[in-house]
Amino acid sequence: MHNHNLQLLVHKAKIAELTPEIKQDGVSLMKVHRTSNPNYLFIDLEIEENAVAGSFNIDFYKDGKVQWSYKYVLLERTKDADKREGFNNSDIIYLLMPDRFANGDRGNDNMPGMLEKADRNNPDGRHGGDIKGIADHLDYLEQLGVTAIWINPLLENNMPAYSYHGYAITDFYKVDPRFGSNQDYVDLVAKAKSKNIKIIMDMVFNHCGINHWWMKDLPTADWVHQFDKFTRSNYRGEALMDPHASANDKMIMSDGWFDSGMPDLNQKEPLLASYLIQNSIWWIEYAGLSGIRMDTYPYADQDFMNRWISSLYEEYPEFNIVGEAWLQTVPHTAYFQSTTFPNDKKSSKLGSVTDFPLCYAANNALNHKDSWTEGLTGIYMTLSEDFVYSNADSNLIFLDNHDINRFATNIHADWDKWKMGMTFLLTTRGIPMIYYGGELMMEGDKSKGDADLRHDFPGGWKGDVTDAFKGVNMTEKQGKALEFTKKLLKYRNDNPILQTGKLTHFIPQNDTYVYFRHDSTTAYMMVMCKSDKPVSLDLSRFSEILDSFSSMKSFKESTFDSKPEQILVSPMSATIYQFK
Repeated sequence: MHNHNLQLLVHKAKIAELTPEIKQDGVSLMKVHRTSNPNYLFIDLEIEENAVAGSFNIDFYKDGKVQWSYKYVLLERTKDADKREGFNNSDIIYLLMPDRFANGDRGNDNMPGMLEKADRNNPDGRHGGDIKGIADHLDYLEQLGVTAIWINPLLENNMPAYSYHGYAITDFYKVDPRFGSNQDYVDLVAKAKSKNIKIIMDMVFNHCGINHWWMKDLPTADWVHQFDKFTRSNYRGEALMDPHASANDKMIMSDGWFDSGMPDLNQKEPLLASYLIQNSIWWIEYAGLSGIRMDTYPYADQDFMNRWISSLYEEYPEFNIVGEAWLQTVPHTAYFQSTTFPNDKKSSKLGSVTDFPLCYAANNALNHKDSWTEGLTGIYMTLSEDFVYSNADSNLIFLDNHDINRFATNIHADWDKWKMGMTFLLTTRGIPMIYYGGELMMEGDKSKGDADLRHDFPGGWKGDVTDAFKGVNMTEKQGKALEFTKKLLKYRNDNPILQTGKLTHFIPQNDTYVYFRHDSTTAYMMVMCKSDKPVSLDLSRFSEILDSFSSMKSFKESTFDSKPEQILVSPMSATIYQFK
């Protein structure tokens, strides 16, 4: 690795009474850290250039005699691992919840030692989806047109209830056996790569599960944030950048527990900080990841997060990380993106943020009458604030996800509005993400509980009447939505300017919003029309872009015709026109 230093955490009864020794060429023991807990040792190693892959013993001595030995395995790096490319604007990400996507191996639904058993009849219980279920349906995702998969956490969540979502991790180095094994995950990444699909790992460093093994025997007294009585985070990320905020509000935001079953990790503790950084690097190298999505990014210590990102980019310069910044406004979101507001805060090193403001604007635009600030103007106004971001093109954009109402529910399953939203998502700036089932117009209402947002994918379980993977017994709307999604994703994948071209948009008029993705050779004009009547669009208004081009065709047409002076836009539609 570029960083030759390695810190090992050793947990064993009274291990601090022993002294470790290593006799291995290329591996040097530099320092031993003892804490107030005698059951821990932290060992600093230097892995030198001449070190070779293989195993060696770490011997632990007392009074000149070996009391215990541990065989440590040193693995060789993958060739050109430091040149691995992360996800970017050329990608279309598919977010899936593994427990709810497909059950490929019913034999691991219930595993020894795991507290919660599978019960598909319980909306909040485990349903049995697993890694094999994902691997078995990579062909479906490839044909759909996605190029990257963000999978909700796969690591062990040995909690008595609600363990299916994965965000209360009880072992940061182990895939939950009900999903499969570490090797199954490695094999999934390799199989996905063979289909040119990247895997993005969902990580959680703000908190762990209350049943994490170290909670029964904390390495240090300040390993997690502790209070005289249970203190929950106020969830107000705005306090972190509020110039008028109270110090106590900021502290409760960052140090309060996310939930009673999710202890808040103290990343200021240097031993824990090293543990978490090394964990990320290990997973990237071991599994061959192409990206990380970091959960609850604003809640963790921001100095640590900058150090974490720098450490990862030192090893993987082309890698990408998106941080979940679930905030309501553009400035609050942009605060967490790299180099934003450099004169007013420490520069963040995070390159990509989740664009919740644009998500809310797109959903609201289709349900509200156009006005000075509402409707389609809301999209225009939100994008007009892109100057606050250091790089809005790197924002992760979406219409819904696993924590908020499904898009189809927000628009009351209106077919025309759904097509408009999907077209906008796949043609505006940013890195688009589709939440699993979104391609089928799957519905889900947050007011009914999180489980309603996370229905099983039809066809993922043996005996399902509807199998969307194979197109069996689908409703007419499901079939139409899937076909439209495939065509739209293919169109974006086949036309790079829709991925990286300059975005120019025009102030909405007459219930119509027009925007372009363009370069010097080609322009794509997207027209979102919410009018209940056809709208005649005078192209002279867009002459600053269109004067360079002489021919036009629409998304549905195969050949170019001469550029007209006006076009008639269908009511309640989103149309793509290409100009050359």
